[in-house]
Amino acid sequence: MRGNKVEHTALYRKYRSKRLDEIVGQSHVTNVLSRALKDGRVAHAYLLTGLRGIGKTSIARILAHEINGFAYKDGTSHLDIIEIDAASNNGVEDVRDLREKVQITPVSGKYKVYIIDEVHMLSKAAFNALLKTLEEPPRHAVFILATTDVDKLPDTIISRTQRFTLRPISLKDAATHLRAIADNENIIIDEDALQLIAERGEGSFRDSISLLDQLRHITSRDTPITRDLIEQSLGMAKNQLVADITNAYAEKNLTAIVSLLDKSEDEGVQPSVLATQLISYTRTKVTENPIFLPLLDALLDVAKSSNPRIKLLTALAAHAVPKPVKSAALSAPTATISAPVESLQKPKPVTTPSSTPARKAVKAVTPEVEMPKPVGTVGTLDWDAFTAYIKEHSIAVSSVLSKCSYEQRGDTLVLYTGSAFYKKKLDDSRYRVSLAKALIETGAGDMPIEIVGTPPPPKDAAAAAVAEIMGGGEEVNVGDSA
Repeated sequence: MRGNKVEHTALYRKYRSKRLDEIVGQSHVTNVLSRALKDGRVAHAYLLTGLRGIGKTSIARILAHEINGFAYKDGTSHLDIIEIDAASNNGVEDVRDLREKVQITPVSGKYKVYIIDEVHMLSKAAFNALLKTLEEPPRHAVFILATTDVDKLPDTIISRTQRFTLRPISLKDAATHLRAIADNENIIIDEDALQLIAERGEGSFRDSISLLDQLRHITSRDTPITRDLIEQSLGMAKNQLVADITNAYAEKNLTAIVSLLDKSEDEGVQPSVLATQLISYTRTKVTENPIFLPLLDALLDVAKSSNPRIKLLTALAAHAVPKPVKSAALSAPTATISAPVESLQKPKPVTTPSSTPARKAVKAVTPEVEMPKPVGTVGTLDWDAFTAYIKEHSIAVSSVLSKCSYEQRGDTLVLYTGSAFYKKKLDDSRYRVSLAKALIETGAGDMPIEIVGTPPPPKDAAAAAVAEIMGGGEEVNVGDSA
């Protein structure tokens, strides 16, 4: 105590393990290391890999001390244990300096141990310099390398170490450890809240314990920490809202998805936070409902996006937006016409039994289908309002839409893009979501959208036949001939 001020030690430091057998959740690593030390077998290089906050640095420090028979205590240092942060000492000169000093014999221990944290941050030249030392290390030198990104390490470095991969801490182990700390610190917290803290730690003990430490300082000593308090403090969505969004996704209810996302935004929930909650919630539902698998994959990209709000919307809405379906008219067999073009301009004779042989001139006949005519405002579709909304909210979509023709076929909006290029644009999930949202906002509701990569079909049957022969094209009115 200094004056009237009480010094506070962070919980994650206060409860840091001091021996290998105190490490929680990594017995597959600590048991092997303990047996090797007991048998007097010390490797010249170890590699510890795994997520942040799961015990790599703690194991490295404990191992360094136990190799030399030193007691491990926070705040103590030994001349024979050297820690290097590769994030700030990653140049070739730093490693060359290490190579010179590693030749110096230990002061008080049997080994001189070098702990290199975040070793993947070394430069290529630094790795080459380190490799030379690992290939021919002095008998008294031991290297303990730790990294969160083992894929960035050269294979030549990995092959010269004993590699140990640490696992993410299970929710059960994390919650049990947090309960022990809470009880020891007289922190009043219910089990549901402990479970949520463990989930938010995402396999990291350090993050979980730090969160518990943070929460105990925003409540009075007699006020229990509850799930609601944690959700409010961290700006999380209510559990019911997460469940409602998940159900709307499963039911392909785009209107509900948009409404619920707007609600979460109004409540101040960050898209990346909501995405994390949705991942935790839906991964428990995958076994009973596999449709959540693509959603889980898409949600992983939300936090990385430059616009996480839109990324979250597209991830949820992609399943709800209907895929293009070919209409009966467009999927009908194509007629093969062998008659001269001039004959197509003449009125067709009425078919009678006696005129049946004349049909042999045509190899195949397509049933006539009356195509719906383009419409303006029909039912709940307001085309002008629809295009105005698109123009206001997305210039890119509006630019493509301005090149399209449209018609309403029953309850479906059909967009004719005139080319495969523009069809591919509108088929993109981002454009699809913009179109669907515009329909909702302008009163058309969940109207399906069909996108056709051709010009609109001609209204006249004869013109349609000519277009078929000529390979398609738009109908052009050139006026009456003289």
